[in-house]
Amino acid sequence: MGIGSKWYRKSLLTITGIPLVERLSTTYGKKLASRFIAGETLEEALLELEKLGKLGIMATLDHLGEGIQDLSEASAYRDQYLKLIEGIADRKANSHVSLKPTQMGLALDQAACYANIRDVVKHARRHRNFVRIDMENTPYTQATIDIVKRLHKEGLTNVGTVLQAYLFRTEQDVNDMLQARISLRLVKGAYKESSEVAYQDKNEVIDNFKSMIKAHLDKGIYTAIASHDDAIISWVKAYVRTNRIAKSAFEFQMLYGLRMNEQAKLAKEGYRIRCYVPYGAMWYPYFTRRLAEKPANLMLVLKNMSGLKKASPK
Repeated sequence: MGIGSKWYRKSLLTITGIPLVERLSTTYGKKLASRFIAGETLEEALLELEKLGKLGIMATLDHLGEGIQDLSEASAYRDQYLKLIEGIADRKANSHVSLKPTQMGLALDQAACYANIRDVVKHARRHRNFVRIDMENTPYTQATIDIVKRLHKEGLTNVGTVLQAYLFRTEQDVNDMLQARISLRLVKGAYKESSEVAYQDKNEVIDNFKSMIKAHLDKGIYTAIASHDDAIISWVKAYVRTNRIAKSAFEFQMLYGLRMNEQAKLAKEGYRIRCYVPYGAMWYPYFTRRLAEKPANLMLVLKNMSGLKKASPK
């Protein structure tokens, strides 16, 4: 990652936490955010799953929400996830479920958080579905891993988590999770992290990412590779071909609204491809991370804000 790109990403993730910036973005950026969000309601999201299914694209459905202030909010999100799981089952959609630990109360009460997540995972198991617990920023890394391990020890193995290649600790975490045979989504990482805990150089992150992927594929553990990077995708294709690893042994994952043509192309080529589909009214934190990944997205927001202001009556 070049100096300019690193400055852009860090600066944007910092200023988007300012209340005024958030108010402006939620007022003027909603139209652009719709590119990345499959609607605000479950019904809208389920319709998008149907469209993806017709293209041979699997999904992971995520009801957006994080950084809650009260445990009653966590209970409400839990209940929404129970409905979400039933909605997927009713539509017979080829979709897993994704949730954030802080959405379930991790920052407020770890015991309550665990109980909420356990309810969701148990409900998913009854409907033969799988739950992916997202990995947030580093204050929650160990607690998230501990939750997944505890659920597995209770026999709830229809749950996995995410490991981020830019963290120094991830190499050891990969080894631990491989031994426990816990399903993982492997990613580069999307949060702002300091040089004390994370690689800041793009090449170091990519090298670690490839090492994580290779370790999983070589162990014969089903691997979810989340990336929009053509170089990574090409490398994976070449590696599995050279090592005679079946296409059924792994899947590519991409985000809703990004590279949709490429997702359809991978499906046509016989690869398993899963689209991460977020929905809900609490879209701002997710949206800002998408902006931080691509400067052109911010330019579109600013252009939209300018146009709306000019059109407003004085």
